[in-house]
Amino acid sequence: MFTSYRLIIAATALAVLAGCASPNPYSNQQASSNDSGGVSNTAKYGGLGALAGAVAGAAIDHGNRGKGALIGAAVVGAGAAGYGYYADKQEAALRKSMANTGVEVQRQGDQIKLIMPGNITFATNSSAIAPSFYAPLNNLAGSLKQYNQNMIEIIGFTDSTGSRQHNMDLSLQRAQSVSTYLTSQGIDPSHLAVGGLGPDQPIASNADVNGRAQNRRVEVNLKPIPGQQYQQQ
Repeated sequence: MFTSYRLIIAATALAVLAGCASPNPYSNQQASSNDSGGVSNTAKYGGLGALAGAVAGAAIDHGNRGKGALIGAAVVGAGAAGYGYYADKQEAALRKSMANTGVEVQRQGDQIKLIMPGNITFATNSSAIAPSFYAPLNNLAGSLKQYNQNMIEIIGFTDSTGSRQHNMDLSLQRAQSVSTYLTSQGIDPSHLAVGGLGPDQPIASNADVNGRAQNRRVEVNLKPIPGQQYQQQ
């Protein structure tokens, strides 16, 4: 009994170390919006994943909870750290490629979000890609070819001017334009999903010109593929 508890404690320690020991090769680069105290996303995901694995492993192996905890911590922690490391690398590459393009890169948990503002994406009331939008899209396509293990969700937004139905249709058409262009650049269409939310989920006030300009945007959300194994490279 005491040996089993000692093994579970050891598994918990392994859970923490799995995160802390995972390298963060980008510690000297611009911190992501979700970083705190110098702890990498790899460490967060690895440590928390391993801790969850330890608990699950102990629950599954009733005959030897300590052994189950150790196995669960090792397996789940390695997988979580693998995705965290992959996302860290992808985030750093995107920040570099999107520098000075007007595109904002955010890290939100296990997702990477790119916010593409209306002043570079589409002309007013148009779903045709503006000339200023091609460079960021080409940079994005190049990054997605290098880091091709994501689900790519493309969402269009508008301001509140005009009818709601028109804005819903326009936002979807804009998302589809981005999807079509990325596909033409060699991105796997099976990884792409599009949607339009029109004036919903504004990020600024629609009461003034500047706020409406911020709300007219396209967001690209990069998410892990369910069931995908992410190996550290």
